[in-house]
Amino acid sequence: MNVWIAIALTAVGCYLAKLLGLLVPAGVLERPLTRRLAALLPVALLAALTAQQTFGDGQHLTLDARGAGLAAAALALVLRAPFLVVVGVAVAVTAGVRALG
Repeated sequence: MNVWIAIALTAVGCYLAKLLGLLVPAGVLERPLTRRLAALLPVALLAALTAQQTFGDGQHLTLDARGAGLAAAALALVLRAPFLVVVGVAVAVTAGVRALG
């Protein structure tokens, strides 16, 4: 029963968040600061999620093959590789480090 309560509360929360977004005046949405934040916030959240999934293990900080794969992907991005190449490099390096260890 607790799961259904959590699902219902999440659905109501999502609906309210969407409704609040529709109620914001257009003038607020057109401010330069709001536009900048709207552009940068998803990138920051995705970077935080990636870091947490790569270096987090419950309550402990860990450094394993995932870190090597992330470093290789970062290097591929610096070298301006296409997205699929970046993903392929990350997968190959991660698999290679895991095979060696």
